[in-house]
Amino acid sequence: MRTVTNPLTAVRNLGILAHVDAGKTTVTERILYTTGTTHKRGEVHEGTTVTDFDPQERDRGITIFAAAVSCSWDGHRINLIDTPGHVDFADEVERSLRVLDGAVAVFDAVAGVEPQSESVWRQADRHGVSRIAFVNKMDRAGADLDTAVDSIRERLHPVPLVVQLPIGAKDAFTGVVDLLRMRALVWTDGAETAEEGPVPDVLREEAARRRRLLEEAVAERHPAALEEFCDRETLSAATLAGALRDLTRAGDGVVVLCGSAYRNRGVEPLLDAVVAYLPSPLDVPAVRGTHDGTEQERPADPAAPMAALAFKVNATPTGRLTYLRVYSGTIEKGDTVRDTGTGRTERVGRLLRVRADRHDPLERAVAGDIVAVVGLKTARAGSTLCAPGAPLVLEPPGVAEPVVHVAVEARRATDTDRLASALARLTEEDPSLAVRTDPGTGQTVLSGLGELHLEVAVERVRREHGLEVTVGRPGVAYRETVGEGVTGFAYRHVKQDGGSGQFAHVVLDVEPWTEGGFEFRSTVVGGRVPQEFVRAVEAGCRDALAEGPLGGHPVTGLRVTLTDGQTHVKDSSDTAFRTAGRFGLRDALRVSKMVLLEPVVEVTVTVPEDAVGGVLGDLAARRGRVTGSDTRSGAAVVTVTVPLAELFGYATRLRSRTQGRGTFTARPTGYAPAPAVVRAR
Repeated sequence: MRTVTNPLTAVRNLGILAHVDAGKTTVTERILYTTGTTHKRGEVHEGTTVTDFDPQERDRGITIFAAAVSCSWDGHRINLIDTPGHVDFADEVERSLRVLDGAVAVFDAVAGVEPQSESVWRQADRHGVSRIAFVNKMDRAGADLDTAVDSIRERLHPVPLVVQLPIGAKDAFTGVVDLLRMRALVWTDGAETAEEGPVPDVLREEAARRRRLLEEAVAERHPAALEEFCDRETLSAATLAGALRDLTRAGDGVVVLCGSAYRNRGVEPLLDAVVAYLPSPLDVPAVRGTHDGTEQERPADPAAPMAALAFKVNATPTGRLTYLRVYSGTIEKGDTVRDTGTGRTERVGRLLRVRADRHDPLERAVAGDIVAVVGLKTARAGSTLCAPGAPLVLEPPGVAEPVVHVAVEARRATDTDRLASALARLTEEDPSLAVRTDPGTGQTVLSGLGELHLEVAVERVRREHGLEVTVGRPGVAYRETVGEGVTGFAYRHVKQDGGSGQFAHVVLDVEPWTEGGFEFRSTVVGGRVPQEFVRAVEAGCRDALAEGPLGGHPVTGLRVTLTDGQTHVKDSSDTAFRTAGRFGLRDALRVSKMVLLEPVVEVTVTVPEDAVGGVLGDLAARRGRVTGSDTRSGAAVVTVTVPLAELFGYATRLRSRTQGRGTFTARPTGYAPAPAVVRAR
């Protein structure tokens, strides 16, 4: 190993991404073991993993909370985040990807690309995160590297650059052929590291063929590699490695490796690939933020003014732990930092290097580091922390809108205040949870991204706060939209009760907006409504979107045009026009043709072939629409679009119909018009 004193070029910030059960956490555990960070292999099924340290994660056998760990390999510091694979916790993935430079996408060698694999891949696309792929579970019956690679190419659309050839299959999977160096890496039972040797005779011809395909694919996309390929009709290992690094970091290709993390086979080459191909903080564009309306850049330089983004908060009864990505500058224990969201300054109590639920104290952190801070009282996920004399606001990660809600109340009236405090702490940690009071019933309503998301949240209230709570039946978050709007709808707001009065007159056109969301525009001419009042009308219209006429649901998918209006020389004001905008749009929606929208999910059901008929019949009764079917390893895989409201309790129903042999996953696909039977409920 070479020795590097951890300059920025030797730092890798990466995440482990995958569908649930593809083996992300096991890959993370083997990375920690291989790098010497841990001295015993943790197992998910035994509840002994480092990153799944929460009791619920160990009970359920899945990752729920993104966990950060740090380790070293070949002189490089690797800051790694193990992310959840279940769709209900996609917001944890979003917040993690916002601060990462690279990622390892893990795929099941039997299943290939699965629904949540596709979702997290698209999330990484949005954030411009470079990726390499690891096809895991090569020791499983039915494992096939080529089929998995084909699914990556067809469903995710990158150019897969396969750099390994498996040696053996199923239980006989013992190693890989490294196509760059044309060598065999073999792991024998009980061996901690791979034995390097020549390519086996039976694979020599196939390895040469695949090496040639790799060279051709790289030469097509990399100018320097093409030049050498044309001159020599082959590529050296050094040229090939350099080209793979460039293509990975530019997003023009994805390096594909394979192995079996559970058996500790293929982990060292994966770590080598992380170091060789994924970017350092210096290889990604400088972070951009805003201050006083102007955009600024902050370089990844320890000497630059400090700027960091908080992406995760753990709020416990004994204190708050805030996870930061430091983008520029240096932060030290005892420093004063400014939260540009609140404008407040706070003192950094302690800095910690994180290893899941264990921490090592640090004196300072520099650009490129991912660390935790103790002592910040107001920072939230998405807060920008910066040097007090150099303010900057970084773009926060997006927050998904809740689609499922339950009513929650304390069993004992004396615990009501404690429940409110516990729920406030949950929403502080997880911005995708929301708490509100139902104005009609006075009940406390907890909203989230799915049934499991809410189950986990409620269980945390019970376990961590010792509260007994009653939970109502889950419901979904409906939306309303305009099916057919109105034109020339006039609304006059007049109020006179002594002193200055209020006067505003607006004329609105309301129409559907197919791009979703809300758009406001003004076509008023001649100054009949001054520009400052136009902005007030828009603000009032946005106020009206909170409750639609069908059932008080939020309104989306409409465009409002202010076409005319009148003012009064004394009584017109921002307040008057905001009121006119709000009540004018509210009344306009009442005379428009409105459509109720319900959340829809894509469900992928895997069942034995003899149970397909009953399962499809049950899904049809739930208003499901089949969109695809396939056969995989003797099982039927059916993709169905189903309203989310019809999926409550489906896991129990599926187990009953398939004698426990069926499984399903679901991912949100948006909203669709609800039929009359739903509107009548």
